[in-house]
Amino acid sequence: MIYAIGDIHGHLDQLKAAHALIAEDRAQAGDASGRIVHVGDLVDRGPNARGVIQFLIDGIACGEDWIVLCGNHDRCFAEFLLCDSDSPDGIQNAWFWLSTGMGGLATLASYGLGRDVPRDTASLFAQGRSLVPDSHREFLAALPFWHREDGMIFVHAGIRPGIPMDEQDEDDLVWIREEFHWYRDDHEALIVHGHTPVYVPTHYGNRVNIDAGAAMGRPIVPVVFDGGDVHLLSARGRERMTVR
Repeated sequence: MIYAIGDIHGHLDQLKAAHALIAEDRAQAGDASGRIVHVGDLVDRGPNARGVIQFLIDGIACGEDWIVLCGNHDRCFAEFLLCDSDSPDGIQNAWFWLSTGMGGLATLASYGLGRDVPRDTASLFAQGRSLVPDSHREFLAALPFWHREDGMIFVHAGIRPGIPMDEQDEDDLVWIREEFHWYRDDHEALIVHGHTPVYVPTHYGNRVNIDAGAAMGRPIVPVVFDGGDVHLLSARGRERMTVR
């Protein structure tokens, strides 16, 4: 069995609830094994990005069999922490992440940035960066972009059709939408992804979208892949997914 969790966006309560559903499913199945893959977008928009990252760091440190992938929001956060504040491109990218649409300020608020946000770039960069622990910086910098297992490829946004995984562009892995969504033929494996919110995780035949819209305040819905079958997990237990 492999479990998958979609976009989290700083909602620690929803992440813990998803892990509780997985624990209950393991108990029902009488099998405590089963890797959990998180497909990225740990941060931004929600209230507790810091708590989400710490929860994942602590779980992995305790020996939990968890994979955590990099989403576009996670990469933007990591780039903010590393970029040259004297570089025009670095400044532009940082302010894009801090914009209302991306939600970077919510992430920095979870680390303790107050309401009086510095207006000059140098002060904001210095203050924001000083609040983020080294362990979180290192965790973000080390996140992989994809994971292959049991005939599936887990990735944040998707892949560019027809390109081998080792040749995929990282921008596509965290940002792609239309070219991937409209491709109807089989890929080299079943692609499990998030990035584009749907009301409920959906199986499209060649891909499974598991972003249930936590960024919009909806619950995270974990998915379990078990012997070729795919199920949603809820308080009622497993619900088998059929191809749309």
